[in-house]
Amino acid sequence: MSYLSSIKTTFANPSQSMDSKDKTQEELHVLLVAFSAQGHINPLLRLGKSLLSRGLHVTLATTELVYHRIFKSSTADAATVPTSITINGIQVIFFADGFGNGQNKRTVDSYMDLIGTFGPVNLSNVIETHFLNSSKKLACIINNPFVPWVADVAANYNIPCACLWIQPCALYAIYYRFYNNLNQFPTLENPSISVNLPGLPLLKPQDLPSFVLPSNPFGSMPKVLAEMLRHMKKLKWVLANSFYELEKDVIDSMAELCPITTVGPLVPPSLLDEDENEDVGIEMWKPQDSCMEWLDHQPPSSVIYVSFGSLIAFTAQQLESIAKALKNSNKHFLWVIKNKEGEEAVPLPEGFVEESKEQGMVVPWCPQTKVLSHPAIACFLTHCGWNSMLEAITTGTPMIAWPQWTDQPTNAKLISDVFHLGVRLTPGSDGFVATEEVERAIEQVFTAEEFKRNASELKRAAREAVAQGGSSDRNIQSFVDEIFGRKLDT
Repeated sequence: MSYLSSIKTTFANPSQSMDSKDKTQEELHVLLVAFSAQGHINPLLRLGKSLLSRGLHVTLATTELVYHRIFKSSTADAATVPTSITINGIQVIFFADGFGNGQNKRTVDSYMDLIGTFGPVNLSNVIETHFLNSSKKLACIINNPFVPWVADVAANYNIPCACLWIQPCALYAIYYRFYNNLNQFPTLENPSISVNLPGLPLLKPQDLPSFVLPSNPFGSMPKVLAEMLRHMKKLKWVLANSFYELEKDVIDSMAELCPITTVGPLVPPSLLDEDENEDVGIEMWKPQDSCMEWLDHQPPSSVIYVSFGSLIAFTAQQLESIAKALKNSNKHFLWVIKNKEGEEAVPLPEGFVEESKEQGMVVPWCPQTKVLSHPAIACFLTHCGWNSMLEAITTGTPMIAWPQWTDQPTNAKLISDVFHLGVRLTPGSDGFVATEEVERAIEQVFTAEEFKRNASELKRAAREAVAQGGSSDRNIQSFVDEIFGRKLDT
């Protein structure tokens, strides 16, 4: 079931004329482009909100699948995709990606091929329909790394293009050096080689993003990353959902090679002690708020929050290992386990939920930002998705890292060896993480004052970065000034 978070939303009638505005005053617009992934859309929307507050008009173009998953139930005529929707001042336009309403299951590779085929044509139609020959001057297009073809569309219309990098700057440095053959990386002939890059600790194969390993099974993701990182001249700016104080060394290491500019953390405003109603982020799954009342009854810094995102599914054996560790820890826990589609119940050990009801709570989804902000939370057992990590950093929450794929192994390395915010679980040779290993990590995070101290310092640094005059605030303003300056020069 789709879920629409409590945001101010209006719908435009497809039959309404787009030329009804006064054309005497030219509007300066920025177009954001992403496909239907919550973790890709939300950072762009939050950057867009900041640009909107600085005088630019902002539009998001995303796929129709987003409409079907999130907004469809909010309209009387759900069969028709409206021309646009407005979320807290940001117009959202939908384009076809060849995937339809998402009912037909496809692999990651086939989906990336589809959107790579349909996306450029349909995005071009969006630009021509909504921006050309109107009072809306399209001054800049901002994409993310997984839709690199957007830069080619922008070039066709002579519109400057920026990329919002939605992983750590460390990953940007790794991928840039890998796809441009600047450093040695593991190969089929030498799969055990370690990688030594400026601004980062020594990276073993298990610390590298899965897409650069010779064992990577996905063909499409390396393809789109290579398309971007081998053709950086197509991009006028590379912005990052991070902050300088967090990744200073690796950012500095790229300054002369191919600079990246931090504009984050792009997290929900409630995590920065701002009004949560001002958030423009979307939710694709309905959270279970009952867990908040449960948290209210737990002592401060007593609860292990466990969540592995929306994509990762463990075996019954691995779930049993986690369950035993949580039970044996004698700590309170809040465990989020998202059911697989078509699956009635998660295969937890028989009787576990009932036996541990005084100790913990298991829910299918939760309001993560509220959970991480709650004083009862002591640590976060996480799959190391970057958005989740930034939310933990912004709330000052130590972490236990359990990475699975893509950028997550490197993110786990950052948690343990660069940010010093927690520990990383060590799987066996078969990839299985034993109960005793989870217990060890829980005990270490609960007793190590270093993690709490570092988490508190980075929480402060994150807030300072986005506050007025902070590093990310200055970078966003410089970006806006350059857009306005370019307009004045034309």
